[in-house]
Amino acid sequence: TTTTTTTTTTTATQFITNKRCPYAQKAWLALETSAVPYAMREVSLYGSGGKPDWFWELNPAGTVPIVVTVTSSSSSVTAEVDDDGKEGWEEVFADSELILDAIGNGRIVASDTIDTIDTNEDKEGALLLAGKMSEEENARVDRWRSAISDKLVPVGKSAVLGGSSSKLRSLLKEMNELVDEDGPYLVGNRVTLADCAAFPFLWRIDREFGIGGTEKENDEGKLRAWLDACVNTASMKRTIPVRGWWWWW
Repeated sequence: TTTTTTTTTTTATQFITNKRCPYAQKAWLALETSAVPYAMREVSLYGSGGKPDWFWELNPAGTVPIVVTVTSSSSSVTAEVDDDGKEGWEEVFADSELILDAIGNGRIVASDTIDTIDTNEDKEGALLLAGKMSEEENARVDRWRSAISDKLVPVGKSAVLGGSSSKLRSLLKEMNELVDEDGPYLVGNRVTLADCAAFPFLWRIDREFGIGGTEKENDEGKLRAWLDACVNTASMKRTIPVRGWWWWW
């Protein structure tokens, strides 16, 4: 007699966020464009009530976003149980850059959707995972992510708080040259982590200062076209704040 055991692995993903935060929006974009099924739990970052205890336990730094994944295996014979007597394995990602890396590498992708993501290359707004990109494409994504974190974040903050806007304009011109010639996205015809990292910050800069337009068409025209493409991509549009938004400080 032969006994056959069928094992099923499932992953549940919880996204803990505040919709007004640009760092949280960055992770939200990656979740939406990767088609990962998730449950959103929004928390208030300010106010008299403070943050709940469970939130501090997940991230002692007290910041959003946080992604929690619980992967469990079950079969008709046995089920995996961890040291605490609970089925499954929990993993916490408490930083937007860590979340982007994990999604790009396929670590936060449900088993029942990863095949769809990998093969549906014509799907509008579908994230192109790192493993499906060339070395040169991945390098361009990394360059964009660094440009946002290391350059736009401090220069943009300075401009908004009353510093020189000329430095911001020079940076936007520099970034405009990095946009893929054919587009519509930053690295080509598919959404990548570069778009997820850049959109929340450049969208806010556009709201405050404007990007492109008649006077800046030559210096910022490709950035303008990219922003327009993003706001017309359904998976990205869903993350745009509709009840107010915050800067990144």
